[in-house]
Amino acid sequence: MTGPGFNFDNTYIHLPKVFYTKLSPMPVRKPEMVMFNASLATDMGLDFSELSADAQAALFSGNIVPEGAEPLSQAYAGHQFGHFTMLGDGRAIAWGEHVTPSGQRLDIQFKGSGPTPYSRGGDGRAALGPMLREYIISEAMHALNIPTTRSLAVVTNGEEVYREAALPGAILTRIARSHIRVGTFQFAALQHDKESIQALVDYTIDRHYPWIKEEKNQPLSFLKSVMEKQADLITHWMRVGFIHGVMNTDNMALSGETIDYGPCAFMDAYGPMTVFSSIDHTKRYAYANQPAIAQWNLARLAETMLPLMDDEIERAIDMAEKTVNGFGALYKEKSLSMMRGKLGLFGSQPEDENLITDLLDWMQRQDADYTNTFLDLTEDGPPPGKLYDGEIFKEWHARWKARLAKNTKPMKSSLSLMRANNPAVIPRNHKVEEALDAATNGDLKPLNELLTALKEPYENRPEIKTYQSTPEPGERVHQTFCGT
Repeated sequence: MTGPGFNFDNTYIHLPKVFYTKLSPMPVRKPEMVMFNASLATDMGLDFSELSADAQAALFSGNIVPEGAEPLSQAYAGHQFGHFTMLGDGRAIAWGEHVTPSGQRLDIQFKGSGPTPYSRGGDGRAALGPMLREYIISEAMHALNIPTTRSLAVVTNGEEVYREAALPGAILTRIARSHIRVGTFQFAALQHDKESIQALVDYTIDRHYPWIKEEKNQPLSFLKSVMEKQADLITHWMRVGFIHGVMNTDNMALSGETIDYGPCAFMDAYGPMTVFSSIDHTKRYAYANQPAIAQWNLARLAETMLPLMDDEIERAIDMAEKTVNGFGALYKEKSLSMMRGKLGLFGSQPEDENLITDLLDWMQRQDADYTNTFLDLTEDGPPPGKLYDGEIFKEWHARWKARLAKNTKPMKSSLSLMRANNPAVIPRNHKVEEALDAATNGDLKPLNELLTALKEPYENRPEIKTYQSTPEPGERVHQTFCGT
């Protein structure tokens, strides 16, 4: 089956066989298309228009495997909530790597395609709600200009999966620059085989960081490059109030993309220790903890490559520690720059850090909405509403205006900078849950309307007003779930 234009060139299978198991998706009874991402398909150089809905469903369920695909599940390990465990693709099977007309190499992977050797007793299946959640949030992240895996399709499989109750089963087709994780490197290190670790380092550098091949100490340069990408990614998350929810080492992709949209959520009222994940009882992955957890995960990556950095282990440890310990300063610089963008500040002034901190402190005390507060500041004039009537805010606003006056660019440029960094709309949890509830009961209209509203998140337009509203007390979502 070559009609849609698949162009497979599978390289992961050239790694040592310990890194994967070849197998095909388990056939399903009665697949039906639920969602198809036509714009992503076009970006990939694929055209499914000549395939019937039944043929598309057969393809995206795994009942048909396209020519050139070499399906496999990947092995990896990881620290989950700080505890190390052996993992692997317990419910995922990758078709292989599709090369787009522009030369971009992309993994095509199923989630919910049946048991694998890494399922650890699980059924290998997925429920419709969590797969649609990943579709919504990953596409929203893409529209927000945040590096992310994406969703090409969702199908129901005509079967039920059993979690707390019987739920409709589904399969998501996920697109990623790769599925190589920190956990992949942890798995490699467990083999106690220097050649396997070296093979994985070389492969990942070739695939994502080819310029490093000119460096003298490639593993150290690789660590530094991954750290830079992760600092950028976390800065983006913090900019829009995104809380990943499961920042385990197996969910840190070395491509620098956001991966795994399980119990993720976007923050409404600003609160640094906000958590939504039902399994994060200690707030390990709270909003404000995300930068420190990224650094912790990078330390685990560094540990796997110590034998390759230097033959003298103490020297290797010293180099790795110095690199990872630099994350804090790197992130702070990026974070300050990001917050200056949210406030329309050009250049650097001594008062900037206090100005930013004081606003966030005020937002926390007032239980102010994170997204809407910054959006209100993009108005050309005093922000409207009772929230802003207090003397503390008015004093801050006057200081902010004084700082804006020090910009080397006019106010028009500041407003443009703010509007480029502050989304007018995010996938609010209560709206996501509302759409998912309707979809699992057969009504896709709320989901499609939500997706339409999220397509141009930096354009403040009348038709998205209902998606900008904060939840009423009875609408608040306090917990999200991973769906496994």
